[in-house]
Parts: sequence; structure tokens; C-alpha cells
Amino acid sequence: MVDHAERDHAPGSGRRPMMSGIGTVIMLATCAVLVGLATLRWRENGLGGLLWLVLFVAMTAIRLPHAARNRANAVVHAHSDVTERTLLLGMFATMIVLPLLHLATGLFALADYRLPGAATAAGAIMLLPTLWLFWRSHADLGRNWSPGLEVHAEHRLVTEGVYARWRHPMYVAIWLAVLIQPLLIHNVVAGAFAIPAFAAMWTLRVPREEAMMRARFGTQYDIYAARVGRLWPATRS
Repeated sequence: MVDHAERDHAPGSGRRPMMSGIGTVIMLATCAVLVGLATLRWRENGLGGLLWLVLFVAMTAIRLPHAARNRANAVVHAHSDVTERTLLLGMFATMIVLPLLHLATGLFALADYRLPGAATAAGAIMLLPTLWLFWRSHADLGRNWSPGLEVHAEHRLVTEGVYARWRHPMYVAIWLAVLIQPLLIHNVVAGAFAIPAFAAMWTLRVPREEAMMRARFGTQYDIYAARVGRLWPATRS
């Protein structure tokens, strides 16, 4: 869940172990079961819950091929400390585990709230631009994306495509997704908790990531950063 990846760990560490092993298979199978159960409860969850499932499945389908392919990258630096692992765990819990559990079982029904139909409609309208930006940012990064903070042997600075207008378009897409979530899932635990979790991710991870970019690319990154904003798209020159 990162844009350009730069990281700190022992050089020559080889391929990263993310998205591999029996743990990943179990996680994906569990998510698939929960999605199935949540779909069966579509009447209880309403249109918003069903639309959130579409968003989740689509974002997963966009990301998985990139994660699987980019496992072959030869990592030369990686950074994974307690803060990084805690941030990733918080995002996984609030954007995936809690909403799936709630939609599949109604577990957090006591934390439900009511919103007008216009709120669900607003979330629905934002689905397509969110998914487009999430897909496009992965496609433009190509082999330069990873889910963790890593630098691989052939890492390059991507400044074309959507990265010509945003420094962090993938994070923009995730911001949109977490803001949509409580509009579609009317529950504090399953919907709204994603917002503070991603705010923490944004606040703590992005400065570290950008520092790593500067360490990797030097003045090339400084020139790029001066030209393109973090969240707000730069106007075309």
C-alpha cells in the first residue's frame, strides 16, 4: 500500500517474502468466505454494503497481480520496524477485517448509525474515479511498486502518467476509499475507523518514504517534488 518505495534494511537482501506462503493463501480464502457470507446478507447490509464489497473485491483484483509479479524484484534496501508493522496492521484491520466481519455477521450492529440516502449515493458516485486512480497508479509504477518500504536493484523514479500530476496518487485513491467507506457502511467500527487509521499511516509513513526517495534519487527527486504536490494534482504546464 505504498507509492514509490524506498527502504532500509541490509543490502542484497534478495526477494521479499510478502504475498507468499500458506499465510497468504489462508488470508485470501478467509476473505473470500467472508465476502460470500456478506453477499448473502445484502438485504441486511443494504446497497451501501454491497457497493463496498464491490470496491474491496475490485481493489484486491487490481493489486494482487502486481504484488505477485513484483515479488521477483531483487530488494537491496528494506525498512520494517514496529511503527511500520503497526500501521500496516491498523490498515488491514480497519479497511478489510472489521468491515468484512461486520457485513458477514452483523457483529458490530450496536455501533450502527443512520445517514440519508444521499450519503450512500455520494459514496457510489466516487467508486469509479477511486478505482480508476488506484488501477492507474499501480499500472504507472509497474515494477517500482511494493506493499512495503523497499528499494530494489533496478528501482527508478516514476514521473509520468498520473505521477506527472501527483507525488502520491495511490495514497490519494486510498484516501478516497477510506472516506467512501463510512458513507457505504453505516457503522462506526466497520466504516469510520478506517479514517483515523489511514490518517496515521499518511502522517507517519509519507515523510519517511519521501526521505528515502531523496536518499535514493537526490536532486532529481527534489526537482520533482517541487513541481508536483503530494495530494493535490499539479496543473499541466
